[in-house]
Amino acid sequence: MSAATRPITVSIVNDYEVVVRGVAGMLADAPQIRVVEIAVDLPPTQPVDIVLYDTFSNTQAGEKDVDELVAKPHVGHVVIYSWNAQAGLLAKAKAQGVDGYVSKAASAQELVDTLVRVHAGDRVFPEAVDRVDDHTTSYPGAEYGLTSRESEVIALIAQGLSNDEIAKRAYLSINSVKSYIRTAYRKIGVQRRSQAVLWALEHGFVRRPVREVARD
Repeated sequence: MSAATRPITVSIVNDYEVVVRGVAGMLADAPQIRVVEIAVDLPPTQPVDIVLYDTFSNTQAGEKDVDELVAKPHVGHVVIYSWNAQAGLLAKAKAQGVDGYVSKAASAQELVDTLVRVHAGDRVFPEAVDRVDDHTTSYPGAEYGLTSRESEVIALIAQGLSNDEIAKRAYLSINSVKSYIRTAYRKIGVQRRSQAVLWALEHGFVRRPVREVARD
């Protein structure tokens, strides 16, 4: 198969298995795309055309993790997949050498189209927005009524981050963090941080290193 006709190889990176599997499911019906690796809490190990970096509970653009992905010699391009699409983050991603940025408000087809364009040599970034509505792909806590934002905050609490650290990691204001904590606690029936951590550990918020590599 020639380079012009073979599928675009993609590695999906995030700290939660349910997240990477959800994103892989969005790409499953796209003949132009072949997901060759999903990596949970682990960097991609094999040569790929594109690393798709999902920011759920991860650092955002401008941080060390993204720098390390961009610098890997076996990675052709890095595309960030995030519901944070503020102008500041888009500018940081561009400055780091990221080639694409997809809002989680985008459809599966828009995600595929971005990957195809990036592979063809375009740099693809959305219009900046202050807030993106919660996305419907899989994430921990969805089945318990948590929005993706609330779920991410609970995940970061379970990792031991303070409210200030959560605000920086999730690119939210401290008041937004506190609001998400209040609504999330009400939904899961807890009142204290220690109870939230215990609930998270009992309901699928534990990060376990997982790697799956597609075989020919």
